[in-house]
Amino acid sequence: MPLQNLVDYFNDRFGQEHRSSFRPFLLEDGAISALFGQIKIGSVFSPIRQALKPAEIIGHASKLKVSTHEVQYLYSDEIENLLSNHPHQADGFESIINFDRLSRTVHMLNYLPITHLQGVLFLEVDPRHILGVKKDHGAYFEEVIGQCGLETKNVVIIMSVNSHYARHYQELITGLDNYRRRGYQIALKFEYVAQESQSFDLITKLSPNYVSLSARHLEQVRDNALFEKLHDLKALVVSTGGQTILQQIDQKKSESLARTTGFDLVQGSYYERLSASAFLPELAEAAGALY
Repeated sequence: MPLQNLVDYFNDRFGQEHRSSFRPFLLEDGAISALFGQIKIGSVFSPIRQALKPAEIIGHASKLKVSTHEVQYLYSDEIENLLSNHPHQADGFESIINFDRLSRTVHMLNYLPITHLQGVLFLEVDPRHILGVKKDHGAYFEEVIGQCGLETKNVVIIMSVNSHYARHYQELITGLDNYRRRGYQIALKFEYVAQESQSFDLITKLSPNYVSLSARHLEQVRDNALFEKLHDLKALVVSTGGQTILQQIDQKKSESLARTTGFDLVQGSYYERLSASAFLPELAEAAGALY
């Protein structure tokens, strides 16, 4: 289906759901964006690569591209609600849910032109969204995916692990399991690996398909036990059938860390700066072979 037809479909659907004539989705110069209050949201995609064969891309991580919009549309107070962080108050959830759904729909529509790569799309979901939806997690977005002609197995739902939500871990596990039952893959995103029983228990109980860490954060940490912790994390993830990802790799030293500690997958600007031919020596170094 042409992108314009999909944009019209989701605008009509939004209008029916909210009983409004407001049409948030826009198609401009071949890219999809959406209006949320006074902001316009779009998509940026970054390849997820094999650590030892970085020329091989297994999927793409999605990130929001945000700009202001001069006209004030519906939900003028949504930005304030969105930025408030009160996970125990149900009143703030609706704004998060609406924003999450709008964002993921934008990402899915923008991803369609590159789905011929047969990879998976990594989509981050706010923990407040998972807590705010009490049942049938993923049902709404499953319809979006189906309308785009894709399957839930092509989508990885990412949740950032935050100690602020530690008391809600069981609810979050239940919500993520609901996504999994619908065919989605699951990923947990950590800023830093700490050998805390809660974090490791979360991985053990959920058995995520992927566990990711931020290279930028690791670069700032001074920890003599870092390598040991990364190896322990790797062993745990392997034991639960998952794969590890080191993201936000901007420097050579982080790329070396990913390989020496056995990360399965990598992502970051370091790889984007390399030309296709530059990957050959990288592959040779990683595999210990001559090209």
